[in-house]
Amino acid sequence: MFVTGTIVIHDRWMELQQMRYVIAVAETKNFTRAAERCLVVQSALSHQIARLERELGAKLFDRTSRRVQLTPAGEAFLPAARQSVEAAERARAEVTAAAGEIRGRLAIGAIPTVGAIDLAASLRDFRSLHPQVRISLRMGASGDLVDHVRQGALDVAFLGLAPGIQPTGVRRIELARGELVALVPAGHPLAEDREVDLRRLSGETFVDFPAGSGGRAQSDEAFAAAGIRREVAFEVMAVDFFARLIRQGLCIGLLPASVVSQFPDLCVVELLDPPTRVEHLVWSRRRPAPAAAAYLSGLGVAEEDLQSTPGS
Repeated sequence: MFVTGTIVIHDRWMELQQMRYVIAVAETKNFTRAAERCLVVQSALSHQIARLERELGAKLFDRTSRRVQLTPAGEAFLPAARQSVEAAERARAEVTAAAGEIRGRLAIGAIPTVGAIDLAASLRDFRSLHPQVRISLRMGASGDLVDHVRQGALDVAFLGLAPGIQPTGVRRIELARGELVALVPAGHPLAEDREVDLRRLSGETFVDFPAGSGGRAQSDEAFAAAGIRREVAFEVMAVDFFARLIRQGLCIGLLPASVVSQFPDLCVVELLDPPTRVEHLVWSRRRPAPAAAAYLSGLGVAEEDLQSTPGS
């Protein structure tokens, strides 16, 4: 047997499926949702994790009626489990790619306001070329998405960040720069104005992304630079819910000009001193698996940019 950290592994095979179950529970923090993701009944998933814990001689999860979280042993086990599952899936994908067929998985992350490309159309085009690839999409905040790319949970991600902020530990290209505009309900006093400055908005109630997120940062920084305080009463992630709140006259919002055409019933007001955001496409510093490499190539990423970074 051998010892790694606090985990003791005996001389018997550890099943990849058990590792997939552990990863699913760690990411969802819920046994029921993990079982749904893995397309198994919860009892089967729980049984396999309990069996793995017996073989390891350590608990991987602390379970209560309210939450599930990794133990220190689980924290030590998770990165190796991810690497093992990824290596097995990549080996299978590399073999099929050598035979001329792209298989495997393509896990994409994206902010809710991607404007530089038509993300849904890009996935449709990719699926038509490579129907054997399993595609998944996760929407989230830029900071979380880039962490998932570094960890290998996502292959590529589309981010939106304030100018001057660059994602680290990943490869990236800049896709676009754009300005934010104000979105107000029909009949709002600002709806008659073609352009306003941020100071004119200071007395309004806002909807915005959660504090600390990349999507919020550019607006917060612009107001701070102008020496203006504002009230953000509604913090949400879904852009559609932005629009629903604005429609009800509860608030106004700032969104990239590239996405507001989705809401033709709302009024767009341009800003004289607008916040600016930069969209990035990021992927791992290691050479991407065949499916991810094919997707990135389809977006115009050069072959030399897909090579692994020395020492990564």
